[in-house]
Amino acid sequence: MPSLIVRDNKDGAVLTVHVQPKAAHTACVGIHGEALKIRIAASPVAGAANRELIRFLANELSLPAAAVRIESGESSRYKRVRVHGITATHAMTRLMPKGV
Repeated sequence: MPSLIVRDNKDGAVLTVHVQPKAAHTACVGIHGEALKIRIAASPVAGAANRELIRFLANELSLPAAAVRIESGESSRYKRVRVHGITATHAMTRLMPKGV
């Protein structure tokens, strides 16, 4: 697992994600460069894609939405997301699609 994509920190993990908005459905589809590629079934208008990203990550990682926070890149496709209460290994295991 490349350390730039998902790394541990003192209270959880930090994920680097590449978001593709306006997808047919929300899913993590693999690696894009140095980031997890997540397709988002929401438009980037008025923060809808960011809210969907937080909802998706919280759901996939079995955490409350309050445990997921966009640390940087709110208006960019590349984002750094802090997730409290999990390890980097757990995050990758839960998010990566089978066979990737």
